[in-house]
Amino acid sequence: MKKKFIFALLSTSIIASLLGGCQVSTDTGVETTEESSSTSTQTSDSNASETKSDTTGNEEKITWMFWDDLEATDDLITKGYKEVIDRFNEQYKGQYHVDVVTTNLEEYDTKLNALIAAGQTPDVFICNPGANLNQYVEAGVAADLTDILTNQESEWYGTFSDGIFEGITYDEKIMAVPTCFAAACVFYNTEIFEKAGVQPPETFDELLETCKKIQDAGYVPISCSANTPWCLSMVAGYLCDRQGGPDNLEGIMNGTLDWTSETFVKAAHNLKELSQYFQDTAAGDSNDQATANFYNGEAAMLVQGSWAIGQVNGNNPEFEDKCGVFRFPGVDGGADPNRMIVKTDNLVMSSTTEHQDACIALMKQFTDDTAQKYIAEVGGKIPVTGVEIDYNKAPKQLSYIHDILQSTTGTLGFYNESLGSVEAGDTFDNAMVEVFLGSATPEEALQKVQDYFDKKVRK
Repeated sequence: MKKKFIFALLSTSIIASLLGGCQVSTDTGVETTEESSSTSTQTSDSNASETKSDTTGNEEKITWMFWDDLEATDDLITKGYKEVIDRFNEQYKGQYHVDVVTTNLEEYDTKLNALIAAGQTPDVFICNPGANLNQYVEAGVAADLTDILTNQESEWYGTFSDGIFEGITYDEKIMAVPTCFAAACVFYNTEIFEKAGVQPPETFDELLETCKKIQDAGYVPISCSANTPWCLSMVAGYLCDRQGGPDNLEGIMNGTLDWTSETFVKAAHNLKELSQYFQDTAAGDSNDQATANFYNGEAAMLVQGSWAIGQVNGNNPEFEDKCGVFRFPGVDGGADPNRMIVKTDNLVMSSTTEHQDACIALMKQFTDDTAQKYIAEVGGKIPVTGVEIDYNKAPKQLSYIHDILQSTTGTLGFYNESLGSVEAGDTFDNAMVEVFLGSATPEEALQKVQDYFDKKVRK
């Protein structure tokens, strides 16, 4: 099966198309609905929470699985997804009804896989691109959505931004529907930067100097979670790309470059050098804790995707005014510094669902104008359709990211999601954690990744 390694070679025309849809609008705002009453139970096989709301008893029922609690969250994106679910259940009352199965992000894949193994695959579930989606496509869990999206009677496909399906297409078959688009940047506390007398850095050496000045001024320079490995490996992925550009991933995947090559060794040393400026609790902090450190003013910087905007502004609305954004810096003598890590959140429909029409109706609800306007104007993510958005309503951070994307020359996915399999991605993640912890030198850690590739990928 020919896989699309998410956004590794994505053209800038897709970015241009996405930004082209973000035009100024005079629309009055985002539609909301009243919350329906609900109760939560625990599913026996996954220990995930299932939320059921009131029905007439005549509806055709489906389940949707998500990686956050819709009932107990301050994350603005999650709140928007709850609005979609409430609106769907109200609009289709008497016809369709969706019950929500939720768990936390760290346990999501494990519990989703447990449900699949038990023959209880959710009718629709959220999924990361790349290796995570690969496994469900290869196992036949994901339904082929090509005909549903592109048949002559449907106008659905034409509402999406050009090229947005590229990273979720296999052998010319569309296997998921994107709900939003995000780019990874460096968020920074403008007040701390001003007090430390520093400006957003443009190179890695300047970043280190900035961190030193912030530390000398009495602040934690960077908040990062090493306990949630993808957070750390996202930083590592940026450093790998800044050292070697797209040739790095291409070389790894086609076997012409080893993990022990100089470009990766330099990047791992960069990671170790930068990590001295992380908070003291980085080894044990979760992603949520690391993000909270930032929006609570305990750290000057946070390297995260624009999905963090909804979490930051939802938990501390007053922080928006002092939250700046800059592109992850380049490396002197390295590759193109204007490339961005990007990704979509995606909906997968179970290949075994007996309620296809209800599933399609739900996925359309996630991508209609009401939902997509909320994604941008409240949540701060980039919509995947051509809906017009009003930047006067949108979070300030989204405007900063919009400006950064204007000069972006290329995109890449998370390194751990771009290596073909979940196990390969985990191997890279674990190696970067070892570098951070000092339990292995950069050379030793990368040799472990190379050993895995020699044994499992290039055999």
